Amino acid sequence: MTIGERIKELRTAKKLTQTDLAKMVGLSYIQIGRYETHKSNPSSDVLHKLANALDTTTDFLMQGSSDDVVSAQLTDRELLSQFKQVEKLNKEDKHLIKTFIDAFLTKRQVQNLAH
Repeated sequence: MTIGERIKELRTAKKLTQTDLAKMVGLSYIQIGRYETHKSNPSSDVLHKLANALDTTTDFLMQGSSDDVVSAQLTDRELLSQFKQVEKLNKEDKHLIKTFIDAFLTKRQVQNLAH
């Protein structure tokens, strides 16, 4: 998959038009179309703006890195920000947070089965 294909995929997943995305990053819809059809590649500055607007990373846009697939699909900006902060914690704190999330999700699953 190319940069343009990833931009288009993320843009459509967020239900944005080329015009919407262009306004978010300060470009014309024509330029977004050029990126998506492989007629042009974004500069590094524009790539950063696109990544922010699409709630992903520049690595994902450029390489489709599997490590960043979750970031590309996570649309809750606050939650994404929290996960990025958790990434910086030490091993023990990360384990505690993972245990809490797992316990919460398990509780919800049990509650849903009971109803």
